[in-house]
Amino acid sequence: MLGAGPDRPCGLRERKKARTRASLREHALRLFAEQGYQATTVEQIAAAAEVSPSTFFRYFPTKEDLVLQDDMDTRMIEALERQPAGVGPVAAARAASREVFASYTAADLDLIQQNMALTLSVPEVRARALDEFARTITVMSEALAKRSGRPADDLTVRTIAGAIIGVVMSITLPWDGWSDRQTIEETFGRIDTALGLLEAGLPL
Repeated sequence: MLGAGPDRPCGLRERKKARTRASLREHALRLFAEQGYQATTVEQIAAAAEVSPSTFFRYFPTKEDLVLQDDMDTRMIEALERQPAGVGPVAAARAASREVFASYTAADLDLIQQNMALTLSVPEVRARALDEFARTITVMSEALAKRSGRPADDLTVRTIAGAIIGVVMSITLPWDGWSDRQTIEETFGRIDTALGLLEAGLPL
């Protein structure tokens, strides 16, 4: 019981931060739908969420990041950490990806679909997506380094992380191949199949 005191404020702070992030995203998506992405300012989003613009930038470096950054990274890394130690990195990433997809509610999937629609239709978001992929490679490298006991900048660790994220990019990055009719379920299925090919050594 003595250890419960210090943990509680931290938990409350994290929950409050999560609520603020969710509120910013909720109001932003509403405003985007009502008046368009370009016409919506950070100041308007912050005002709708009842926070200051400076608070907005503490959560999201840019307006584009609000669309691109969600809790998928967090869920993925937590799921990856739950995979058995003896499982190879690609197999572990594939299993983690399946676990993450299974955890999504209908509301989660709808939010992802909205974000993807914005990524497809807004040039600024599409351009920023490349930076987001680069950031995700670093996140994946850190997670794989923790599993393997190697440094995050180890060549093998970085290469495997790049290969895994490269699979995701190969499915999601050909923007012209997307349409609003393509569902998130279909996309996750294709990513799982592609990770299976990587796990099998990319037979051709």
